[in-house]
Amino acid sequence: MKSFLVLMFAIFLGPSALGQHQTFTVDRDASDVRMKLNTTHEIVNGTFHVESGSIDFDLTDPHMSGIVVVAAGSGKTGNSSRDKKMNDILKVDQFTNISFTPRTYTGTIAPSGDSNIQVSGVFTLLGTPHDLTIPMQIHIAGSKAIAKAQFVVPYVQWGVKNPSFLIWKADNDVSIDLSLVGQLAN
Repeated sequence: MKSFLVLMFAIFLGPSALGQHQTFTVDRDASDVRMKLNTTHEIVNGTFHVESGSIDFDLTDPHMSGIVVVAAGSGKTGNSSRDKKMNDILKVDQFTNISFTPRTYTGTIAPSGDSNIQVSGVFTLLGTPHDLTIPMQIHIAGSKAIAKAQFVVPYVQWGVKNPSFLIWKADNDVSIDLSLVGQLAN
């Protein structure tokens, strides 16, 4: 009788009884955000510091929650005057963070190895939320995970000032290369 009850419990709870819920905690020191902005005279490459991140997901349910936070004032391009202008444009005194809050995903996350998914959520820039879907490549090895993504942020369309001046013209979009490294826990 006891075995029957355990079996029925497992059947009714399904995958949740098998530990499908995961929390991905980002290691901010091992993670980074790289940006690339094309201009008429050069390609501007830079990095931003990941401040924090934690994402809850389930291998059998497309809903996600959590947040990844990037320090808006941490942007470095190798040119201090350009970095100051970028901080002014990003209004870092007023908006200290840039964030992404995942809501759902499509595709399948394998319990180990490589997976490709599409993560939909809210990207907040200058305090304004924007819907965004990001293609992500996930690698899971035991309790370690890496999430990588390449996507474009249409910053001018989203109300951020274009840094162009005189004959130096910048594109209206910036390319982002995201690498989140962290730990998984049930």
